[in-house]
Amino acid sequence: MTIPKGRPVAAGGLHAMVLTQLGQSIVRGDIVPGAALPNADDWSTQFGVSRTVIREVVKVLAAKGMVESRPKTGTRVRPRQEWNFLDPDVLNWRFAAGVKAEEAKAIFELRRAIEPAAAALAANRATAEHIALLEEHFSQMEQFADDSIRFAEPDLAFHQAILRMTGNELFGSLASVIETALVMSFRLTDDNPGGQRPSLPLHRQVIDCITNGDATGASAAVLVLLDEAEDDVTRSLSTRREARAEI
Repeated sequence: MTIPKGRPVAAGGLHAMVLTQLGQSIVRGDIVPGAALPNADDWSTQFGVSRTVIREVVKVLAAKGMVESRPKTGTRVRPRQEWNFLDPDVLNWRFAAGVKAEEAKAIFELRRAIEPAAAALAANRATAEHIALLEEHFSQMEQFADDSIRFAEPDLAFHQAILRMTGNELFGSLASVIETALVMSFRLTDDNPGGQRPSLPLHRQVIDCITNGDATGASAAVLVLLDEAEDDVTRSLSTRREARAEI
């Protein structure tokens, strides 16, 4: 792989640039599983960075399960099934060139496996403070319902709050782990001609069920919310494909 030279960059920014470029190359398949990474000396020359920077980048990739270093064989890309695809960087690299239909489906399969169960637990355990926080997020969603970009922030906070309201620290940790997946699914509906307002009644229903301690209803409402969101994403992706075909 040939790595282009560029202008000098601050150490921290350069580290991030090298990490992003190599990470994207691996995810795209430019460097296939089992293949060796470029020689560290070559990297140092082409990027104008120290071997220390290269070693740190490799350590980060190894922590994400993407590469492994062994004596005599050097550093090689690990099989895809061993990568941590929930890592925010890996998700961003995976979707850097756009999201395909099968990838969008994978995101919603993940959300369906987590969020309805979290809503059910939240209905059993939510405090008055938790409910007030959901109401606050919902109020902001109402305010920005016709602005998909600004709507995304309170929508993300709403779904993350439910995960944390479970009282289960493992679910709570998932709030940050799946943040990138949530953001990706929200971005795909940015160009939804119907805007975000149609989703408000379902979000309202989720709050009401959690407030009333209706675990079954909360779980079902979240599931319907996800089904409709996936339908919106499917339509959006189809529209984008058709637009590209006409160019």
